[in-house]
Amino acid sequence: MNKIDLSVNIAGIKLTNPVITASGTFGYGDELADLVQVRNLGAVTTKTITLGPRTGNPPPRICETAGGMLNTIGLQNIGLQRFLDEKLEALAGLGVPVIVSIAGSTFEEYVAITALLNQVKFIAAIELNLSCPNLKKTIICQDEELFSGIIRKTSKIKQHPIIAKLSPQVQDIRRLAALAESSGADALSLVNTFPGMSIDVNTFRPRLSTVTGGLSGPCIKPLALRCVWEAAQSVGIPVIGGGGIASGQDAAEFIIAGASAVSVGTASFVDPDAPSRIAEELREYLKARKLGSLGDIKGKLKL
Repeated sequence: MNKIDLSVNIAGIKLTNPVITASGTFGYGDELADLVQVRNLGAVTTKTITLGPRTGNPPPRICETAGGMLNTIGLQNIGLQRFLDEKLEALAGLGVPVIVSIAGSTFEEYVAITALLNQVKFIAAIELNLSCPNLKKTIICQDEELFSGIIRKTSKIKQHPIIAKLSPQVQDIRRLAALAESSGADALSLVNTFPGMSIDVNTFRPRLSTVTGGLSGPCIKPLALRCVWEAAQSVGIPVIGGGGIASGQDAAEFIIAGASAVSVGTASFVDPDAPSRIAEELREYLKARKLGSLGDIKGKLKL
C-alpha cells in the first residue's frame, strides 16, 4: 500500500489532513506563516476575536508547569474591525482552510460578529468560543440557556459552518455536546483548558496575576481524551479533539476515541512546526500498520 489518505471532511470543509492549529496558539493565523509550513496543515484557527479590542489580563499571565503550562491571557485581541482591515488578505493567501474563533458577552455580540464574518467568503468556518476560563464572568458552557441560545442565533444567520468549542468544566460533557448539536452546531471542538494555579514558594505569591489560569499541555491529555470519547458517542456531528497532543500517536488516540480531526496548541509553543510534524507522524503510524485512511481507526476503540 503506497498512498495514505489523511483527508477529512468537517461539516463540508475539506481538509487534506486532520491537524488543525488550536485557537490562541497560532496568533491571528498570519504571523507564523514565514516560519511554519502552513500548507502542511489541515486548517488554521485564529486567536479568538471579540467585537471590540481587549487588553486582556495584566502580566504575569503565562507560566510553565510540570507537563504543561498555565495561561491567563484573557482574550487579548485587536477587535473585529482591525481584524477585518488588517488580517484578511494574509489569511486568504495561506492556502489552507481558515477557521475564525469568536467570543462575546451576549447573544447580540456573537450574532454581530457572525453577521460581519458572513461577508468574508473564503472563511471555512466560525468557531464559537463558549469555554474561555480566563474571564471574570461564568463560562458560557455552564449556562445552558445562554450556551444554547448563542448557537441557535448564530446558526440561524450563518453562511459558514458553526463549530461550538466546549469546556471540560461541566458536570456532563455528553449532555452539553448533545445540546450543542440540537441547537444547530455543525461540529464540536473540545476541550478548552482546565483550571489550575501555581505558587512561587520563594515569594509566597501566585505565578499568575489572576491567581488561577487555564492548564494545557501533555498533562491534560487523559482528561481531554475522556471528554472527547464521551462527546463523540453522544452526537452525530464531527468532533475536533484536542488537549495535550504532541505526537502522531497522541493524535491517533483522539481519532480512535471518535474525533474526526485534532487540534494542536501548546506543542506549538515548544516547536512552531509541531502541527506539521504531528500530521506526518500520523501518516507514518498508519503506514506502519498497513492502513490506508483515518477511517480505518476513527472510533475503533475496542471495549
